[in-house]
Amino acid sequence: MINSSIIFIGLDTHKEFTEVAYVEDDRNAKIVHLGRVPSTKLSIKKLARQFQSKYPKATLHFVYEAGPCGYWIYRLLTSIGHPCYVVAPSLIPKKPGEQVKTDKRDAMKLANLLRTGDLDPIYVPEPKDEAMRDLSRAREIAMKDLKDSKYQLKALLLRNNIKPTVQDNWSQKHLRWLTELVLPYPSQQIVLQEYIQTISERVKRLARLDNELIHHVKNWRYYPVVKAIQAMRGVRLLVAVGVVAELGDLTRFDHPRKLMSYLGLVPREHSSGGHRRQGSITKCGNGRARRLLIEGAHSYRYSANISTDLQKRQESLSKEIVDIGWQAQLRLCRRYQRLMKRGKHYNVVVTAIAREMIAYIWAIAREVVLSPVDPTKRLSRVPA
Repeated sequence: MINSSIIFIGLDTHKEFTEVAYVEDDRNAKIVHLGRVPSTKLSIKKLARQFQSKYPKATLHFVYEAGPCGYWIYRLLTSIGHPCYVVAPSLIPKKPGEQVKTDKRDAMKLANLLRTGDLDPIYVPEPKDEAMRDLSRAREIAMKDLKDSKYQLKALLLRNNIKPTVQDNWSQKHLRWLTELVLPYPSQQIVLQEYIQTISERVKRLARLDNELIHHVKNWRYYPVVKAIQAMRGVRLLVAVGVVAELGDLTRFDHPRKLMSYLGLVPREHSSGGHRRQGSITKCGNGRARRLLIEGAHSYRYSANISTDLQKRQESLSKEIVDIGWQAQLRLCRRYQRLMKRGKHYNVVVTAIAREMIAYIWAIAREVVLSPVDPTKRLSRVPA
């Protein structure tokens, strides 16, 4: 019978199967390769029961890499009381001479690194939070698809030297003008009609997703945070929902610099001795949240001002949150002008403003109190 208090179990997850390896909490213990199990809910539960029956006095610690298979294994194991960790593949230590990679080696490596404490787990969102993130991403994809279809139609008109006579692009008058166009060949006319129909369908799709996003965000547990951070200039509903959906609980960062680093908004650095050398931003972490912040940072090129729309967004917020938003606007507008006068590139200035924006968003999020989530009450919808 095992005497160790902890069993470290590495899982190399795939669509059809999961490779399993484990090791005891002992310096001299050898890593054991258990084999493959199907990647199903029943198989993972059975695996946990087998370890429990074989080592009844030990605590089971599971670990696997984040990937396209999602977080259902993490949620399943934590719901039945077992600690589970999800790690980013890019943050797993790798030896320079390690040239052989197999599923068996990956599972054994994960178990060993978890035992030695060389793995940093990532933040796993709750299922409802992930569902809202999917809806926010779907809306962004719909917007991108709509733009692509418009570019394709404009390219068709440019190739045929057709210039629109309507100034307001994509208005109802412009769409009527497009339907009245007659191209030289029937095949081109079919292409034009297909492009027009595609644009109409994607406009309706975007409108449906906008309506669903507005409806579901009001029932989301992070809606108070979404509403609060809209006190910031350049942060409206879509940006607020996207940032919170991608980052989750902002209060898990004990300092805003860690959040800046998490988003990849800090410069690269290679300093040694008396020399300090910094480069471009690291671009680590969540790229979509970083892009949304940079989009919002463009609004600080104007002087500090409370617009009518911003005032409406701040009406139901507390004085502390409104004060943080105004303080951020005063500082960031001055900083934008100061950096531009120093001759900095426009993109560098906007990135610097986005880096400080997330610090004020972090400060606002700390003013909002949210109820914690009990992981044992999760509803698992993963099929067996």
